[in-house]
Amino acid sequence: MNIRARLTLLIVLTFIALALIGGFAVFKSRSSTDQVKRVTTGVVPSSLASVELIGQLKDVQIATLDMVAAKEADQVTRMQANLKDKKSALEKALAQQLQQADSEAQKGLVKEAQESLVNYFSSIDDTVKFKLAGQNDMAQANLDATVAQYLKEQSAIIETVQIEKRRSKDEAITNLNESLTHTSTVLTLITLTAVLALTALGIFLYRQITVPMKEMEVKMTEIATTQDFTHRLPVTRQDEIGRSIVAFNAMIEKIQESSELVRQKNADIHAMLHNIPQGILTIVSGGKVHPEYSQYLESILETTDIGGRDVVNLLFSQSHCGTDIISQVEAVIGASIGEEAMNFEFNSHLLPTELEVAMPDGGDKILDLSWSAIANEADTVERLMLCVRDVTELRKLEAQAKKQQREMNMIGEILALDEDKFHDFLAASKQFITENGKLLQGVGEAPTAANSPETITLLFRNMHTIKGNARTYGLSYITNLVHETEQTYDDMRKAPDQAWDLELMREQLATTLAGIEEYEDLNFSKLGRNTSGAQGHTEHQLKLDKAMIAQTLAQIDSINKTDARAMALQLERIRHELQLLGTQHIESVLSNVLDSLPSLAAELNKAAPVSIVEDNGVVVRDEIADVLKNVFMHLYRNSLDHGIEDVAQRLSHGKPAKGTIRLSLSLDEHHLNLRLSDDGRGLALGFIKQRALETGLVSEGQALTDIDAAQLIFASGFSTAQKVTEVSGRGVGMDAVRGFIQSIGGEIALRFTSEATVGEFRAFETVIKLPAQLAAQSMPPALAAILSHETAVA
Repeated sequence: MNIRARLTLLIVLTFIALALIGGFAVFKSRSSTDQVKRVTTGVVPSSLASVELIGQLKDVQIATLDMVAAKEADQVTRMQANLKDKKSALEKALAQQLQQADSEAQKGLVKEAQESLVNYFSSIDDTVKFKLAGQNDMAQANLDATVAQYLKEQSAIIETVQIEKRRSKDEAITNLNESLTHTSTVLTLITLTAVLALTALGIFLYRQITVPMKEMEVKMTEIATTQDFTHRLPVTRQDEIGRSIVAFNAMIEKIQESSELVRQKNADIHAMLHNIPQGILTIVSGGKVHPEYSQYLESILETTDIGGRDVVNLLFSQSHCGTDIISQVEAVIGASIGEEAMNFEFNSHLLPTELEVAMPDGGDKILDLSWSAIANEADTVERLMLCVRDVTELRKLEAQAKKQQREMNMIGEILALDEDKFHDFLAASKQFITENGKLLQGVGEAPTAANSPETITLLFRNMHTIKGNARTYGLSYITNLVHETEQTYDDMRKAPDQAWDLELMREQLATTLAGIEEYEDLNFSKLGRNTSGAQGHTEHQLKLDKAMIAQTLAQIDSINKTDARAMALQLERIRHELQLLGTQHIESVLSNVLDSLPSLAAELNKAAPVSIVEDNGVVVRDEIADVLKNVFMHLYRNSLDHGIEDVAQRLSHGKPAKGTIRLSLSLDEHHLNLRLSDDGRGLALGFIKQRALETGLVSEGQALTDIDAAQLIFASGFSTAQKVTEVSGRGVGMDAVRGFIQSIGGEIALRFTSEATVGEFRAFETVIKLPAQLAAQSMPPALAAILSHETAVA
């Protein structure tokens, strides 16, 4: 075979070898290209898409948090629509994952994720319903419990899908690498076998196929190892290898974009923790604070030393909580983390929801605490979340609002009262408090009711009178203050051998005085009224009417100096008018007492009584006005409480529904007589006698007439009330009345108006006799007769 033939043969053999090698190379190239395409356009994108699922899920959680935090209903509606879009995107992504699943395990996981997604969005829909219904607390609770639980479940499934996808990706890349390595090896062996004939072709093919594949293999390995997705392969050709390199670069770009998206989502969550205006921290095992917490927490607690600290030491060491509460907190945290969620639910009520903490600058803050458990899919609590809010200013505003409301109520009570009567009340109350203060100063060391019976009686009577007047005038805050002081005195009366707590008694007296002075200050500072009273008169001063003085002077000037009889008559008239100076009609004196009867009747569930006052032309001196107010305040109350029956009882006895209370006045040479009676059931003689035996006022077998029994109601501490109420029942009313009457030189007694008894009751009237000089007749009968005769003659 000549050289030509050899050359021809060589060329033919070379051609055949090249053809065979080329055919084999093309076959392997296409096979490898198909594998690369499957990896770059199938397995890897599917794995990347599974990574994006976490980002989409976090988008849903952030949107849900924003929706719960939204203030307006239209915001909630818009965010609900946004959640529906995100739900659709997630469902579409999961459907694509199912379509791209390359194993039964992946398909099963994706289907499980789809089922969990339904539960997750169902719990979100429940949260939206609570939010739209205005049940913010229920929405927050559902978000913290149910939504968070399904979120964890969904996250866990998707993370498992990602693991499966990454495994498939790694396996595919490994198979691809092995395939590429095998192809490279085979081609190398064939090239070496035909080294002489195919050296040039082998080198060409090696450069054109093997080197790029090696570069791709190296890059894939490098990227897989370093997770640096910024690397790219240069594209120098447009064949299958070039297109594979383009696909490879596109895959890396996709991975880079997904990584940036995940990084951005994490940055968003981190930014939210640093910018949300609320203190949020989580408590891990051992009661330690997790290093990740909201930045705002540092402003609330005024410290940066938070992460890793013991939460009890962080929040409770400088609080005003006792050791018992702190121990409870430690016990609940220890019994919750790492245990079933129900342990936290059972014990969460022991965790404080509000805390007063001393700050480093010396001030105090009031913190609102909201506790919740974070559990895994096994319903085991992994950590506790604690939301902290600074509500110091809010509590201050609430206190200010309450104070302003209280002042407005007190001002309303002042305005509802006649100014003169209000000042009279203040003066009388201060006088009683001053008297009680002097009584406390004079009791000596270790006083008791046993060795100071008169003192405790006077203390009780004075305070009871202040309370009664305050209730009559509708001054509720004073009524409540005095009620506590009165209760202290009542307790001392019931335990006569117990030593008095003088410090407490003086403190209560000062508190009562402060309450009265608060009304007085509001009357002056808010209403601009003169605190000294509108009348400006004292016990020895009279308020004179200028018109009356002018009229009297005119009468004097008009006297006929030549007619002795007319002069005497006119002087008698002037003398009588001067006698009437400083007097009032009894109805004017008792106006507030009478006005209070309807409200008192309503409090006792009785009909408002008919009040009849017959003054018979008698007027009383101003100097006894306060005493009469105090006396008849007790008497009218007793009449309505103990005497007049309720409507049903009165109707059953043939009486009108409304009871009648009658007050009549008369004046003789020596006495001013006041008689008070009602058409009620009368005096409960049987009950009085029984109570007298029980309290030791009379001994067993002692003869007791009806009139003797009646006088027992004036005994100190005696009461016929079945129970103690705001109106009566403390055994001080009639004792106080007698004390007041005796203080102005009078006397009081009961007089039966009927010889018959109805059951154990007997009709009576209260008779009060006062010195005659304490009253005057508005028009004496003799003078009236003379004036009438003179008028007729004229």
